[in-house]
Amino acid sequence: MECRLGCGACCIAPSISTPIPGMPHGKPAGTRCIQLTADNLCLLFGKAERPQVCHDLFPDEEMCGKNQAEAMAYLAELEAATRP
Repeated sequence: MECRLGCGACCIAPSISTPIPGMPHGKPAGTRCIQLTADNLCLLFGKAERPQVCHDLFPDEEMCGKNQAEAMAYLAELEAATRP
C-alpha cells in the first residue's frame, strides 16, 4: 500500500521521542510535525535527517483506514495503548 497523499496522520497523531530538524526534543502526540507542509507532505521523506521511527512506519490498510480521520483515530488509539 502507498501513502495517501495529503493525509499526514502519521506526522500528527503519534509522538516522536527523537530529534526532528526544527524540533530537537521530538514532538508530542497530536502535534503537527514542523516538517509537514501545508498540503500534508513530509519535507524529510527520503532524506537521512528523517527520524528512524518515521522510516520504520509503513502504511497498511489497518493503520490508514479509508480516510485521514480513520488513520488519525487508529494512530491515536495506538499511541494511547503504548504510552508508558
